[in-house]
Amino acid sequence: MNPAYRDIPILLATTNPGKLAEFRELLQSEFPAGLVCCLADLPAVTVPQENGGSFLANARIKALHYSRAFPVMLVVAEDSGLEVPSLCNAPGVHSARYAGNPPSDERNIRFLLEQLSHHKDRDARFVTEAVVARDGRILFHGRGEVKGKILESPRGDGGFGYDPVFFYPPLGKSFAQLHQFEKNAVSHRGLAVKKVKQFLMKTLAEKRD
Repeated sequence: MNPAYRDIPILLATTNPGKLAEFRELLQSEFPAGLVCCLADLPAVTVPQENGGSFLANARIKALHYSRAFPVMLVVAEDSGLEVPSLCNAPGVHSARYAGNPPSDERNIRFLLEQLSHHKDRDARFVTEAVVARDGRILFHGRGEVKGKILESPRGDGGFGYDPVFFYPPLGKSFAQLHQFEKNAVSHRGLAVKKVKQFLMKTLAEKRD
């Protein structure tokens, strides 16, 4: 790894264990574990209100909030979820709490399948909007999107969220049936984080110079 990447710590601004695991897996080839931290590694700060009307708006809210709280760090924040065109792109920004509070993957999936029970069109897409910020300033934005279909019942034990019912036709499996490396290669988050990684590598190398 280029020594330049050691100059600035990177904060992954998420408390979601599934997202955090995917982030670390996607970044570890270029950034050592000691350089990348998460919110649990730092002093507690207030949590921003994610009241944006889009994934990008919410990602920006989180990135700006945590970059002001930890100004020496490069903050990577994202917002992601499922959009189903036949449900007017629901659950969208409400993906995590589609079936209400407290959040529950099982209840969300059950509610989604109920909503789709009378729809023939089961096309869907996962979307991730990832934002990099530092000291209250947005530096970069990367989007990832993957298309698939919603199954009539869950398949697979891996992943999290809606992965068990999101069928990916090119591989003939649900996201929950894929190994982590397979999912990262094609997923919305994998595509977005790849763009973020390229930006971070370029930025940190330039900072060193």
